[in-house]
Amino acid sequence: MSKKELKGGAILSPVPAVMVSCQSGEEKNIITVAWCGTLCTKPPKTYISVRPSRHSYSIIKESGLFVINLLPSSHVKKADYCGIYTGAKVNKFEKCGFTPFYADGFAAPMIAECPVSILCRVSEVVPLGSHDMFIADVEAVYADETLFDSRGALRLDKAGLCAYAHGSYYELGKRIGAFGFSAAKKKPKGTKHNGKRKD
Repeated sequence: MSKKELKGGAILSPVPAVMVSCQSGEEKNIITVAWCGTLCTKPPKTYISVRPSRHSYSIIKESGLFVINLLPSSHVKKADYCGIYTGAKVNKFEKCGFTPFYADGFAAPMIAECPVSILCRVSEVVPLGSHDMFIADVEAVYADETLFDSRGALRLDKAGLCAYAHGSYYELGKRIGAFGFSAAKKKPKGTKHNGKRKD
């Protein structure tokens, strides 16, 4: 197979497309980011990377709080808007018709129209270059009741989520496997691997 060498760059794809909501005092804002991910399971830790020039940067740094809202494909145009325009000039909650929703004791708003919201408290800010990484503890997760099946399991496949790859948004498609299915013993017809990790 022939391959072409490219200059080193941030080309890892696909990555999550998420809307991050934040608040300092009375000022609320939404920023769309793709540099976001999981750092640790126990304790649960996540991160977002934000350019210091972005309006949300100072809000998050001052408050120490943010919410990662998973993006359904139905709101991808609004998410793109939130990534392009600055909150210094426009109220994105009002412009996009999003509803701020608060958990008790947590001063950053969730976006009610997003199916899953992850409440994060900053533990460390790491300057990296073009972006600073906000490392955060996950304090709670809120998910729409419609995403739970009859056994109480969270079904994110029902959320219609998006991913971002090299400048474009993509709706997640069909399920093609579950974690560990390559090593799973053959099960009776009609049963499935539970997809749970062992680490």
